[in-house]
Amino acid sequence: MNNSSFFCNKDCEYFPCHATNDPDSFNCLFCYCPLYTLGEKCGGKFSYTSKGIKNCSSCLLPHSQNAVNYIRSRFTEISALARSGKAE
Repeated sequence: MNNSSFFCNKDCEYFPCHATNDPDSFNCLFCYCPLYTLGEKCGGKFSYTSKGIKNCSSCLLPHSQNAVNYIRSRFTEISALARSGKAE
């Protein structure tokens, strides 16, 4: 698959950055997840470390083939946080 909503970088030294059974469908388009700033409202599979740091290593949401559509659906919330200067 090769289009503007999917990019797979198998040459990256970190590929895949999350465990997956289907590396050919691993979307690297959002190497840094724009949903991270939504905190607990991101919609992904995450946990917190003992030091209170959000751990997204079990989350494949931004790496799915439909990631662009989901992230677009949350863009209003992300941009509101950017305008307010407050991340959750």
